Amino acid sequence: MLRDEPIYQQFVNDFSKELYNLPGKFSNLVFFCIGTDRITGDSFGPLVGYKLDYLFHQLNPQITIEVVGNLERPVCASNVEQEIQRIYYTYPHPCVVAIDAALSGSENIGKILVQRKSMNIGKSLDKKLITIGDISIKGIVARNYKMVKHNLETLQNTPLGLVMNLADITSKRNL
Repeated sequence: MLRDEPIYQQFVNDFSKELYNLPGKFSNLVFFCIGTDRITGDSFGPLVGYKLDYLFHQLNPQITIEVVGNLERPVCASNVEQEIQRIYYTYPHPCVVAIDAALSGSENIGKILVQRKSMNIGKSLDKKLITIGDISIKGIVARNYKMVKHNLETLQNTPLGLVMNLADITSKRNL
């Protein structure tokens, strides 16, 4: 049993609504899990990817589902552009669900934000990376100090239990 059942229910409702309301049709669903396991606060994406990989290998879906980014092969600044090119080359019209850790105000820590819009990768560390996704899922892991040095320290010192709980909620079997 997850510690935050109301957060899970809200996440499932938000994700289902955004997926259902996407314009057009798609036959490929790509979960693009961003982050690195070398920084605790940034490991949300790879942890979700690891858990989704396990879940989807047990299913026989009618649409193609691919998980990009996990603990063994994370998607981070060094390979994000190549992975995005590979996705769009392999799947001409995919629905991309971008999943990443995020920083926000203290009141949002521990929440999962689901939006039908692309995600700016690396924004809190002031990296000039690209945007991706038809739907974005952000696990709010810590406070945004609006200063790169403080944000990096915060991500390095984020409790693993918080990140694991958010990853569990995002990848729960009932999804």
